[in-house]
Amino acid sequence: MRAAYCRADSENDDGIDDPSEDALFMLINDLNSEDNTFVVVQPGEDDPAWFTSVAVLDEGGYEVVRRDTTRREHDVTTTTNIDQIARDLTIWMAARDFTERPTRRTGDF
Repeated sequence: MRAAYCRADSENDDGIDDPSEDALFMLINDLNSEDNTFVVVQPGEDDPAWFTSVAVLDEGGYEVVRRDTTRREHDVTTTTNIDQIARDLTIWMAARDFTERPTRRTGDF
């Protein structure tokens, strides 16, 4: 079994290791303004260099936060489109550094 690189956890204790775009969609779709207001995705390490979160807004829609201290990124957006959130976060997370993931090799072949 391969190690989890990151984990998505919601306020109601639902959690998924290495969430796919579909899994993120389901977790976000299950959010509500009463007892399950956010989802956080981050690597499973003591002082993670990055995280992302999605939270329900009182006025409707979602606030999406993406933070990566190694790249000096901190982005906060609002939207109502769950498909777009899941897609964007999947792409964003794929570009993150994971301590246990093998490094990418580049070169002339």
